[in-house]
Amino acid sequence: MKVIIQIPCYNEEDALPISLKELPRQLDGVDEVEWLIINDGSEDKTVEKAIKGGADYVISHTNNLGLAQAFLSGMTAAIHFGADIIVNTDADNQYCAKDIQKLIAPILNNRAEYVIGTRPVKDIRHWSPLKKNLQFFGSWVVRKAAQTNVVDAPSGFRAIKRAAAMRLHVFNRYTYTIETIIQAGHLKIPMLCIPVRTNKEIRPSRLMSGIPNYLKRSFSTIIRSFMAYDPLRFFLIPATTFLAVTVILGMRYLYFFSIGEGKGHVQSLILALALFVLSTAFFIVGLLSDLIAVNRQILEGVDYRLRRLEAQKIENTSVESEHEIIFNRAYLVFHRKQINS
Repeated sequence: MKVIIQIPCYNEEDALPISLKELPRQLDGVDEVEWLIINDGSEDKTVEKAIKGGADYVISHTNNLGLAQAFLSGMTAAIHFGADIIVNTDADNQYCAKDIQKLIAPILNNRAEYVIGTRPVKDIRHWSPLKKNLQFFGSWVVRKAAQTNVVDAPSGFRAIKRAAAMRLHVFNRYTYTIETIIQAGHLKIPMLCIPVRTNKEIRPSRLMSGIPNYLKRSFSTIIRSFMAYDPLRFFLIPATTFLAVTVILGMRYLYFFSIGEGKGHVQSLILALALFVLSTAFFIVGLLSDLIAVNRQILEGVDYRLRRLEAQKIENTSVESEHEIIFNRAYLVFHRKQINS
């Protein structure tokens, strides 16, 4: 059983050494623990600090692709480096590394395949009341969209079983947290939330640098994910809303028509017809989108099988050819075992 702890990084030369000092090298129920750093086009000494701090692997994007793509690159690399469980944490040492044992326990016990660390949001002193309320509201929206019981949707402290990681995809460049929860919920991947501790803030959050920008990006991610994974339900909401208004306006017109005042309320009839057309259009779009979603599910199944075959193939190859297979794009790779051999 191998656990790989991955940390996406962008210009983290100051914070990364602090985080690496806290990471465990041994975990109960695990044979091997390795560290993977994803350098997302950093312009400082992040790579040097990672190697000096003991990272087993460092993969580097040649330019900054964003947190979501760094997370996805890390998962892909961790799978190919033989991880049975992938633990994701932040470079700013926000999460208590000692709770990694708690995070992986449900996976080791076969109770879950995707575990999310729930922060004690109410007790985090450096968070403003507005930020806390936004976190609660955002998590509630994600729960409704994903039909799960996730308490802390933006939390980046996560453990993912190998099989579940192979089924997840990330399409946006802002953050992976919301999209993967909605996706996992609709794929029926078993998820659990585990209370975890946090450390003192050593730098301000980069994702939450501006509340308006954060809200815009998070809302667009939720809407896009909802449309992709549950399109029929998404489009039925406006369709039924417009249909209900159509019925109300139609009954209103019929009432006035019955008492001989129909000519003065023709505009209600026209508006009702227009809304009925809109309702029908949304319903048809929902049906077509649902058919497309079915096709996407088939393709995801094919992709999952290809990933498994690729992983099995790499297990039988050398380290050098392994790098050629995995990182055939613009990646630079540091592999400590290869350097030391």
